Amino acid sequence: MRRAIAAAIQMSIWIPQHVQAQEAGDTRAGLVLARQVCTSCHAILPGETRSPDARAPAFQVLASTPGVTGTALTVALRTSHETMPNLMLEREELRNVRLTVNGSTFPRV
Repeated sequence: MRRAIAAAIQMSIWIPQHVQAQEAGDTRAGLVLARQVCTSCHAILPGETRSPDARAPAFQVLASTPGVTGTALTVALRTSHETMPNLMLEREELRNVRLTVNGSTFPRV
């Protein structure tokens, strides 16, 4: 998992900051999906810094890690790692989860 995240961070650094535009999506739908598929391993809410699985970083930790952009998260979510299930997310679901991780607000659901 750490290798995949490191690779994702490296890839995101190669993309100039001015090229990365504000991403459209639905953070509410991303939070619903994260609650369904991510909470068994990850802490997903603001203020939660300890995940149920110590190997899985909390969303807040990911969001505050320099270089963890939407692109980096896409690479991490689409890369197989032995500690994470292979999720088959639709493009819109992936976008919404990325927004939930990187978003500054976490809507109530």
